[in-house]
Amino acid sequence: MKRKSKKDKDFWILVRRFLHEYMPLTRNMSDKSVETYKQSLKSYLRFLEEEKSITNEHVCFECFSRNLVVEFISWLKSNNYSPKSINLKLTAIRSFLKYCGSSDMELMGIYSDICTIRKMQEEKHPIVYLQPAATSAILSAFDTDTRKHRRNRMLLILLYDSGARVQEVSDLNRSSLHLEASNPFITLVGKGRKTRNVPIMDKTKRHLFKYLKEFHPSGAEAPLFYSMLDGKPHRLSTDSISLVLKSAAEIARETCGEVPEHVHCHLFRKTKAMDLYKNNVPLPFIMQLLGHESMSTTSGFYAFATLEMMSEAMKKAAPIILSGDEEKLWIRPEFRKIFYSLD
Repeated sequence: MKRKSKKDKDFWILVRRFLHEYMPLTRNMSDKSVETYKQSLKSYLRFLEEEKSITNEHVCFECFSRNLVVEFISWLKSNNYSPKSINLKLTAIRSFLKYCGSSDMELMGIYSDICTIRKMQEEKHPIVYLQPAATSAILSAFDTDTRKHRRNRMLLILLYDSGARVQEVSDLNRSSLHLEASNPFITLVGKGRKTRNVPIMDKTKRHLFKYLKEFHPSGAEAPLFYSMLDGKPHRLSTDSISLVLKSAAEIARETCGEVPEHVHCHLFRKTKAMDLYKNNVPLPFIMQLLGHESMSTTSGFYAFATLEMMSEAMKKAAPIILSGDEEKLWIRPEFRKIFYSLD
């Protein structure tokens, strides 16, 4: 039996450091992101055991050859993994090997070989978002007759206006609001525990002042959105916020046929982004608002031209398009000559 080299023994040490030190501490990634990478690496280890009879105790850096990783991708395809899932697992392997390469230059060659594997092409779908009438109906679904309804109404207004993730809204405290600033804003704690400041509209600021007067009269630090249990305020969970939005959608659907069947918090976030995009807000601003680290994330999901936008652009670009009863320009000889030439 081949005797293990020091590098082979270092493999599991580097895996643990990568998952438990580098990613959460150095990269400041969230627990959820670390777990996703961990599961991706586990998938590769399962492939090695099931397809190559290589158990965990015999896994070494030689098991990360280009040919094996290509076979792993084929194995994932045969098990009906989506291109997106396959690319995510490939990204996890690359990230791990890059980390290993930074610790030992001899391992950088393995990382370089894996980088030559092309990711799978993912099918792009038009972004799904709410139409203005549906957004308005949901935001006004709760009346102001009860304290709970007033809280829920404020919650939905801020969820939409900030474009925040549901976890970011759940984590808000009284001190997260900066309403006295010349340009009022809130501070969100996003993925990887990174903070960002997001501006809010004056109308939202006025709503928040009324909300604070009722729900935070003392001005003491506390969760911004809470429910009272045992006489104490308890932070609303992400599930609770999702239920608030679901209830609002059900109410709104009774009077607005444009409210879709499945309304979730991320749909609100995408709607805010698309509303900004349709109003010609530059993508770098939308990127900062959403808390995306990479412009490709923003452009990939939010810079998707809608049929409505394309239609309007075409009307502006060709204002002299004729109706069916008028002469068709492409029939005229002078225009046909232009169409069928290389000039």
